[in-house]
Amino acid sequence: MPTQITLQSRIAVNEDVLFQELQGETVLLNLATGVYLGLDQIGNRIWQLLQEHGQLSEVVGAMVQEFEVTEERCSQDLLALVEQLEAQGLIRIVPE
Repeated sequence: MPTQITLQSRIAVNEDVLFQELQGETVLLNLATGVYLGLDQIGNRIWQLLQEHGQLSEVVGAMVQEFEVTEERCSQDLLALVEQLEAQGLIRIVPE
């Protein structure tokens, strides 16, 4: 059964994933599966914060401080993005 993703979840980038920042955007490539994903400037910042903090609640806190967004909206959007990244094998949920 898949792990439920919450704001208390911690994530890690999968070992087979390469990423490159290009003019404020990020390109992700999973070498094992060939999955390719591009992130816009906000997605790029989220990617940076995920690597720095790992815990989703900390990412939300940083995003709310940096951008004009409510905590509720940021949380919803972040959880949706993390689910997409996990489904494509780009990140994994770290067990507690």
